[in-house]
Amino acid sequence: MIWLILGVLLWSGAHLFKRLAPELRASWGEKAKGPIALVLLLSLVLMVVGYRMSDGAVFWGRSPMLAGINNLLMLVSIYFFAAAGMKTRITAKVRHPQLAGVKAWALGHLIVNGDVPSFILFGGLMIWAVFSVIQINRTKPEWTKPTEFSTGKEIGAAVGTVLVFGAIAMIHTWLGYNPFG
Repeated sequence: MIWLILGVLLWSGAHLFKRLAPELRASWGEKAKGPIALVLLLSLVLMVVGYRMSDGAVFWGRSPMLAGINNLLMLVSIYFFAAAGMKTRITAKVRHPQLAGVKAWALGHLIVNGDVPSFILFGGLMIWAVFSVIQINRTKPEWTKPTEFSTGKEIGAAVGTVLVFGAIAMIHTWLGYNPFG
């Protein structure tokens, strides 16, 4: 389980680095992007390997109802990521759509996975996302809401959400984690 914990901590630390140590991060300039990207890649590998290797107490298991709730939260999560990139209408109401997407993703996975490794992985990433939002809002309280939106981008985000959800569901099925029941 140590690899899983280390992966979550590395992910969080690499992402929070510029918020918690802005002067140090700024002094490193552009040359820091490569090493930080490598740390993030390493953290992903550690989280995946650590999660698959970890074992722990199970407090609840999946049910069709919980899987349905998870799938709905996954659609919301993917849409938030699409909305962030395409600047859809929701971005005028949600300041941090990608972090909101991470929180929806983590909550959905906590709902269907009631075991200790899931608490560490999904709970840890949810804590990171919540802390990130608080930190960003504290350091940059001003926010200019977008005002112009394209119907084409709205449609593109919705269609993209469904397609990406389908691809993720297929990959989960191939890996032996059926997301539909």
